Amino acid sequence: MAYDSSLDQQSFVKELEGEKSKITISIYSYNNGPKKLQLSRAVKDTQGNYSFAKLGRLTKEELQAVLPLLQEALKEM
Repeated sequence: MAYDSSLDQQSFVKELEGEKSKITISIYSYNNGPKKLQLSRAVKDTQGNYSFAKLGRLTKEELQAVLPLLQEALKEM
């Protein structure tokens, strides 16, 4: 079965914006299935537009900012 975006339900989203990128923490449920956490990064280009980037590694400052949001997301699951 192919992915159908209309079956994807987002129940939580928080963003952390930095100078050059933003990290998004969200919770999705596909087709009324179990809720799952998604972490993603978007980087800003020279015009200020965001594009997807692999999250990869976090700096200490990013991790410190993400941890409270992860705890908040956990309460929604």
